[in-house]
Amino acid sequence: MQFSKTVCCLACLLLLTIPLIAQTGASMVREDRHDSSQSLRIMAAKAPRLKTDIVPGEHSDFEEFEKPLKLTSLPDTVVQRSAGAEIGTVGRLNFAGVGQGDYGYKVTFPVPDSNGAVGATQFVQSVASSIAVFDKSTGALVLGPVSVNSLFQNFGGACETTQAGDSVINYDKQANRWVIGTMAQRLPSGEGFSYACIAVSKTSDATGEYNRYAVNLHTIDYLKIGVWPDGYYLGLNNPANTTATACAMDRSAMLQGNAANSVCFTRPGINTLLPSDLDGHTLPPAGSPNYFVGGINSGKNVLNLFKFHADFNNPKASTFAGPIAINVAPYTPSCLGGGPGYYRACVPQKGSITKLETLSDRLMYRNAYRNFSDHEAMVVNHSVEVTNGNVKTVGVRWYELRSSGDGNFTVFQQGTYAPDSKSRWMGSIAMDGAGDIALGYGVSSAAMYPGIAYSGRLSTDPLGVLAGEKLIRGGQTSTTNSLWGDYTSMSVDPVDDCTFWYTSQYYKSGQINWSTQVSSFKFPACK
Repeated sequence: MQFSKTVCCLACLLLLTIPLIAQTGASMVREDRHDSSQSLRIMAAKAPRLKTDIVPGEHSDFEEFEKPLKLTSLPDTVVQRSAGAEIGTVGRLNFAGVGQGDYGYKVTFPVPDSNGAVGATQFVQSVASSIAVFDKSTGALVLGPVSVNSLFQNFGGACETTQAGDSVINYDKQANRWVIGTMAQRLPSGEGFSYACIAVSKTSDATGEYNRYAVNLHTIDYLKIGVWPDGYYLGLNNPANTTATACAMDRSAMLQGNAANSVCFTRPGINTLLPSDLDGHTLPPAGSPNYFVGGINSGKNVLNLFKFHADFNNPKASTFAGPIAINVAPYTPSCLGGGPGYYRACVPQKGSITKLETLSDRLMYRNAYRNFSDHEAMVVNHSVEVTNGNVKTVGVRWYELRSSGDGNFTVFQQGTYAPDSKSRWMGSIAMDGAGDIALGYGVSSAAMYPGIAYSGRLSTDPLGVLAGEKLIRGGQTSTTNSLWGDYTSMSVDPVDDCTFWYTSQYYKSGQINWSTQVSSFKFPACK
């Protein structure tokens, strides 16, 4: 990640005047500043290059290749050890995302943390500290790649002057707006950040104008955003991944460009809570809270569910109920080793002794939510160990959680996708309007360079079973870098509510730095 050493005096004063997010009750956090911007087209053309330093980034700072985990090795009772026919999706686009040498881009950070979202006419991708806008009908580059700080030109404060990573792209399907978030102002310790920086587009055109907001949350990392009818919900970790912070920002105010305060809660002993992110055209039942799911590093075979009801008029009346334990099949976090209760890099790759990390202590982005006529559904995933005789590989554990409309979610189906000797990890999952599921992930083995693939299922398929995978982009070489980013991204087209869009990373032949790919596909029966 890159950052500026310049810290404005106003930001220093705010550290003393804004309440710390330290208590477990509701805290109202006032914005540092907000405004409305020029178009991104203009700002990107005028934005000066930041005087930046390349810093190690969060992985090498405190995640490394070993991390405390409370779970011990357990038998997985829902492993899918074989797959049938190749998934029956129809491919649409498959084009180069932002990466080394593509669109004039030069890689300066060891991992891309690739993610993106599809909107009415565009696909917006984020890698490292940069974003790019593509035409979703052709895959042609519309704008970029440019620094995410371009969104905050002339905004003032840390969001403009310091670069950060963990940028997240969301599309508000009800309002047809882009919601782009990043973090800024690295902490003096070198771990974590102070600010959440959120930009909400004024139209469905990602290259247009934005309403911009800066919120000083003091000690945050791993920003994730969920779009909900009443708010934009943020899931954040502290730098040590030992405390989760959940915040709600006033969506109505932000769509209008008005001042928008936030309501936040913290939960010690929990890490990586993902807010529910609304897909489809049907709203949740009236008054539904946002559903945060995560905390799998708890020493139990459960998903932890929290219900966040935000009251922006009376923040102290806001509630964050939980954890509510959702029992799941036993699992073992992938890449255990380096001593009891630790994980390391363990995914093999062709032509190299270097193994790849899996970040198995957390659920992977997104927590994709849908409301159907007779039930609500959420889909999530994480990486687990799979044992086949004396051979250990990595599989993707995925879940569909359902509620009958009362907000009480249970496991409807689950599985660990490990149909052969290859390892699969760093997944992202979503569901289309027909209830079909697509799961994208990295795939690698000692006989295969790391590549990008996906599997999935029709809503009518047997529960807990995914079809044979399709390869999106085969890797062309191995890497000497064990780090493999923090997340990838699967999103669903808001227009047809059927087409999936996935983005992740791989390495080109003869290239030591990463590239990314963007692919779209759909199930023919989805209309």
